Amino acid sequence: MRIDKIDVFHVAMPLIAPWKTSFSEETVIDSVLVRIQSGDLVGWGEAAPYAAPEFCAEWASGLFYLIRDIFKPLLEGQDIEDAVTLQRMLSRFKGNQFAKAAIDTAFWDLLARSRDMPLWQMIGGKSATVKVGADIPVQDSMEKLLSDVQKSVDAGFSRIKMKFRPDSGAKMVRSVREAFPNAVLHIDCNSGFSRDDLPLFRELDTLGLTMIEQPLSSDDLLDHAWLQAQLETPICLDESIISLQRAQQALDFGAARWINIKHGRVGGLTNALAIYALCIERDVPCWIGGMLESCVGQGVSMALATLPGLAYAADIFPEGRLYAKDMAEPPIHLSGPGEAKAPDRPGHGFAPNPERLAACLVKASESP
Repeated sequence: MRIDKIDVFHVAMPLIAPWKTSFSEETVIDSVLVRIQSGDLVGWGEAAPYAAPEFCAEWASGLFYLIRDIFKPLLEGQDIEDAVTLQRMLSRFKGNQFAKAAIDTAFWDLLARSRDMPLWQMIGGKSATVKVGADIPVQDSMEKLLSDVQKSVDAGFSRIKMKFRPDSGAKMVRSVREAFPNAVLHIDCNSGFSRDDLPLFRELDTLGLTMIEQPLSSDDLLDHAWLQAQLETPICLDESIISLQRAQQALDFGAARWINIKHGRVGGLTNALAIYALCIERDVPCWIGGMLESCVGQGVSMALATLPGLAYAADIFPEGRLYAKDMAEPPIHLSGPGEAKAPDRPGHGFAPNPERLAACLVKASESP
């Protein structure tokens, strides 16, 4: 497929409410969108590593300039057979998984559109219906947290993820567990802790959590293996899993019993599929995570979430959860309690609304 043109857009999308984690408090989500054109066909991709390098070493402005100044000149005018070839072309550049993901997911969208197929069907999805989980950021009070958990339970979500930071404390989790003894719960630490916090994790280990997500530093598999050996509760790795090789190492070292797969964090859909295949082959439970993207990025997550054998409900945010009005369209709606349906349209099924894109635009390689 010939790549005729690549356009890059840096956007800042205001959240309905602050998103608090162990590493930051966000009121606006900075994201980068890529539009790839081949003849009359257009594919869209997105990566949202935040405005500052706090979740990982990448950040939105860095993505924008890397894609505009290096990836775009390299790829425009090239005939690229498939996504594996695209990844090979980008492999000489170290790291920068989110930047590569924005290109990779746009290419997959373009490829599926060229075949007039929904992306989820093209990658082997089992059913358009996907399980959606509830995600709750750090709250200012226990009352608000318990209220949000109650709303999630009432809405029929099959699992609840709570963001967890050093000042949250085991008491917070214990209070939720006592109020909801049968709920499927886990905490997401976003690399906010160290080996010195072992007493805290031993206390958390008694609270019936499905997993403890990314407790320690993203670049330390050995410490995660050490911590996992101390706990009955499975550790799930998120930020640490940046490639297929890193996933293989994590499993070989015993650093995790669960794997979270995010297409942005691992360099795109191509690598996400390889990590999924590894987990299925080794009988390791895995699930589909997401950043706080628009529907463009979430569309790829929804496609991944249709794959058979996933063990946990995905990070998918329906309309009104993050943004008053999503920058992309059509909106994602729940199709049932804790469920959503991947689109039956060609590609991942989503594209920016031109007026909303212009309204939240920070900079662009071309006019929208």
